[in-house]
Amino acid sequence: MNSRVVRILQDLIAIPSVNPDGEAGTAQTGELACAEYAGEFCRRLGAEVWYDEVLPGRPNVVARFPSRGAAGKQRILLGPHTDTVSVSGMTIDPFGAEVRDGRVWGRGACDTKGTMAAMLAALEEIGPGIADLGAEVTFAGFMGEETAQHGSRHFAERYAGQYDFAVVGEPTGCAAVHTHKGSWWLRLHTEGKAVHGSTPERGVNAVTLMLPVVAALDAGFRERLAAPEFRHGVLGDSTINIGMIRGGTRTNIVPDHCTVWLDIRFTPGVHRYGVRRLLEEFLELSGYAGVVRIESDPVCAPLETDAGHPLVVKLAAAGCGTAGATWFCDALWLAEIGGIPSVAAGPGDIAQAHTADEWISVAALEEGVGFYRRFLESV
Repeated sequence: MNSRVVRILQDLIAIPSVNPDGEAGTAQTGELACAEYAGEFCRRLGAEVWYDEVLPGRPNVVARFPSRGAAGKQRILLGPHTDTVSVSGMTIDPFGAEVRDGRVWGRGACDTKGTMAAMLAALEEIGPGIADLGAEVTFAGFMGEETAQHGSRHFAERYAGQYDFAVVGEPTGCAAVHTHKGSWWLRLHTEGKAVHGSTPERGVNAVTLMLPVVAALDAGFRERLAAPEFRHGVLGDSTINIGMIRGGTRTNIVPDHCTVWLDIRFTPGVHRYGVRRLLEEFLELSGYAGVVRIESDPVCAPLETDAGHPLVVKLAAAGCGTAGATWFCDALWLAEIGGIPSVAAGPGDIAQAHTADEWISVAALEEGVGFYRRFLESV
C-alpha cells in the first residue's frame, strides 16, 4: 500500500474546505487552509508558489515547478479543486479521514481531494526529476468549483495562452474525460391573481397555469432535446431535470406566483443550435410563450476537446482510455476562456461524489499516483 498518498489525503480531508455558498453544514468554510497545505507541499518540492485571491479569503494556489533542458517544452497544468460540497446530512465524520475496509472516508475523499492527493504524491515521487521532465509542470488548486467555478474562470482569464494542456482532477476512474455536457440552470415563472381561497373563481391560479407547462416540458421538450440530430456519439442525449417547484403562500389564498427550477444538460449539437433558442421555440409552438417568464443563469457550454490531441492520447494510454461525462467541471472554463486544451482525469468513481458517506478506495488512490506519474514521464 502506498501509505504516503493515504496520509496526504487524510491531511487534506481533515482540513475543512466546504464551499460557503448555500447550506454548508459547518461553520468552517472556505478554501484558504487547503490551498496553503497544497502550496507548502509544492514549495517543499522546489516549486515557486503564490496565491491568487479570487474572492475574499478564498484564493487559488498556483505552484510552478522548475524546468531544465530543451527550450520550448510543453506547459502542462494539473488542476484539482480545493472546495467540497456541504457536509449536511453526512452519516460519517466528514473530517475524520478514517481508513477502514480498504477505503479512506470523509468529505472530499472522492471529489476531489483524492485526485489532489494522487497528484501531489506523484510529484513527490518524481521529486527533483520534475525539472527534467519533457514538459514544464504547474499545479493549481482552484477554489469555488462546486458553485459557479469562480477559481477556474479567474485562472483562465489571468493566464490565458500560457499553458498547452490541462488535466483537471475529477474522479473518472483514470479515464481521460475529453467531452462533457453543457449546463443551463433556469427558472420559469407564472403570475396570477391572489384572492381568498373560498372564491377561487375570482382569481387566477399561478400554480394551475404552470402545471401544463411542466407536463409539456417533461414530455414534448424532453423528446425535442433527445432528437437524433442532437445526439452525441459519446455523450448520448441531452436531458432536462425539473428540480423544484414552488408557488403560493397559504392554503386559503389563490397563488399569484409559481416558479419551476430546471436543469438542462446538453450536447454540443444542442449548444450549436442554441439551448435557449430551442426552449423558446418549444414554448412558442406549445402556446406557453405568453404564460411563463424565463429567468436564466449563464449558459455553460459543453467541453469538446479533441480525443486525438497528442497529450489526450498519452493521458489515455497512461490510464483507462477516453470517456465522456454528463457532469460539468473546471475543464470547460480553462478551454473556453483560457484557450487551453483540457480534460478531466483522476482516480475514484463519480458515484461516490457528494454522498453521505463519501469514500475512495486505497487501491484507486494508488492507481491514481501511478497514472499521473506515467503520464508526466511520458510527455
